[in-house]
Amino acid sequence: MFGRLLGNRMNRAHRANPLAAIHTPPDAGVLSCRVLDPVNEPVAHAEFAVSDAMGRTLVTGGTDPYGSFMTTVPAGEYRLAVSADGYTPYRATTLVGENSLASLGDVTLQVAAPPDLPVPGDWEIEPTHSSIAFTARHIGLARIHGRFNTFAGAVRIADSVEQSAMHVVIDAASIDTNVQMRDDHLRSADFLDVQRFPTLEFYSERCVHRGGSRWAVTGALSLHGVTRTVTLDTEYLGLGNGMEGETRAACRATTELHRDDFTVSWQTMLARGIAVVGPSIQIDLDVQLVPKS
Repeated sequence: MFGRLLGNRMNRAHRANPLAAIHTPPDAGVLSCRVLDPVNEPVAHAEFAVSDAMGRTLVTGGTDPYGSFMTTVPAGEYRLAVSADGYTPYRATTLVGENSLASLGDVTLQVAAPPDLPVPGDWEIEPTHSSIAFTARHIGLARIHGRFNTFAGAVRIADSVEQSAMHVVIDAASIDTNVQMRDDHLRSADFLDVQRFPTLEFYSERCVHRGGSRWAVTGALSLHGVTRTVTLDTEYLGLGNGMEGETRAACRATTELHRDDFTVSWQTMLARGIAVVGPSIQIDLDVQLVPKS
């Protein structure tokens, strides 16, 4: 009887305290909210950042499939920023008390106006403010970062942006990982073989709008004498003006390449069976376009 009575009291205490099932340090509390779109549907994978009163970011992450997130932080004042592609960012300030739940409830994101698209016509990549970078896995642990220093590209924006075309040429010998011996090896026949294949080239005549500022740019990449279809996951950043008043359009894009697809298959294994160079390469592009003069 006493056991059942004590159990009932404990159950009531757990229901009364929203943090009863969450272990928190004595000087901490919990911050939470649910992110919804304008028709009250959850926004999964919305990005959030929690910073303190000094502006230092303490926690970052994404919402769960139901649009919710919860994080434990020391008691104090915090700023919350929530963003998702195609929506206007949300910002709020809240106080988190010791051993308490600070819930912002339902946060509704408003649909953002899409950025203006470039006017139809011929544009070109402005290399001074653009970059073509890559990342490769090394010995199964670290990442090696590099870039191509010399490249050029032309883009023809069509009246219907989906029918736009582009051609980008990259100087293979301009590969740069900031280590001369490694760069020489990458230029050799083991990798890019720049004597036989002096350029990498990308042609595209297909752009698909994925919603908001997201586009898929699909084209043919020629590398090491092999041509494969590649899709760039692209975020269009909009239009702006340069120092001299010139119009600029900006975007960033990513894709992943598999070395074997382009017969760049050189490999050495460590004694414990780990590859010195990983099989895939992450490509990251930051591009500014200017009207062709």
